[in-house]
Amino acid sequence: MSVALSSNMLITGGGRGIGAATARLAAARGWRVAINYTSNAAAAESLVTEIKCTGGDAITVQADVADEAQILRMFRTVDEQLGPLGALVNNAGVVDVPADVADMSVARLQRMFNINVIGSFVCAREAVRRMSTVRGAPNFGPGYGQGGAIVNLSSAASRLGSPHQYVDYAAAKGAIDAMTIGLAKEVANEGIRVNAVRPGLIETDIHASGGLPDRVRELAHLVPMQRGGTAQEVAQAILWLTSPEASYTTMSLLDVSGGR
Repeated sequence: MSVALSSNMLITGGGRGIGAATARLAAARGWRVAINYTSNAAAAESLVTEIKCTGGDAITVQADVADEAQILRMFRTVDEQLGPLGALVNNAGVVDVPADVADMSVARLQRMFNINVIGSFVCAREAVRRMSTVRGAPNFGPGYGQGGAIVNLSSAASRLGSPHQYVDYAAAKGAIDAMTIGLAKEVANEGIRVNAVRPGLIETDIHASGGLPDRVRELAHLVPMQRGGTAQEVAQAILWLTSPEASYTTMSLLDVSGGR
């Protein structure tokens, strides 16, 4: 399968879960992958080793997407080690322990929006500056400005609201939906497609990090397909959106949620 003009992909939060599944599938399809991580270097390095052992090409790049300076350093590292980007997967994100809005602290809200929203905006900004057929080459030199694809990770929570659990997370993902729509319109004539994937109940460890390790199993009865999804199933949707097969698809919010 052919890929974009540049076959370099950056996946934020790429060391585990949906990000790791996307990295494996992308590498298998010919992408050179930059796997971003915040603190778990061992998981990211292990994934790179796995990809290289199967004939793929990948690097790790550390950065906390809540910090603009670290994002800028991450993109410079990708520029130096891989070259121009063909795709950005804005995957890094967090949840918190279940809580009602009445009990949420400002510190919790700031963390939620800094990582899930502002970090995604800044990463998208840096990708656009490099990919844009209007801005890229003049600012970054030969090889840049060839267009590309951005896939944002939203969530079915943006439609459902997640009451009594993660209303802040749902609101952050609602912001990602709006950003996807607006940015897609801004850069549609600059060679960049922008879409979002909205996973539903997916079997990853993000639920455990929020204190609900059995959440998928306990809520599977609410899903019309009567099961949780897998990270691989979400990765397949992401890779389609970055591929030439989706060449006329932009501004889409693709639900991968089993019908929920």
